[in-house]
Amino acid sequence: MNNGTVKFYDDTKGFGFIKDANSPKEYFVHSSGLTESIEENDEVTFDLQEGKKGLNAVNVKLA
Repeated sequence: MNNGTVKFYDDTKGFGFIKDANSPKEYFVHSSGLTESIEENDEVTFDLQEGKKGLNAVNVKLA
C-alpha cells in the first residue's frame, strides 16, 4: 500500500490525481479505482496498477 494526498478530484467527471507521500510523483485516479468517496486534501492509501498512460491509483481508501 502507498500513502498520499488527494491533490485534485472532480466528482462530476470521476477522476483526479493523488500526490505520493514518499516521492514527488502524482498518480491518476478514476472513480472505478475508489473503495470510498474522496475529496481534495484527503489522506489516502492506494495500490498502483498499470494503465493506458502509466501507473494509476486503485483500491483508493481514506487513511
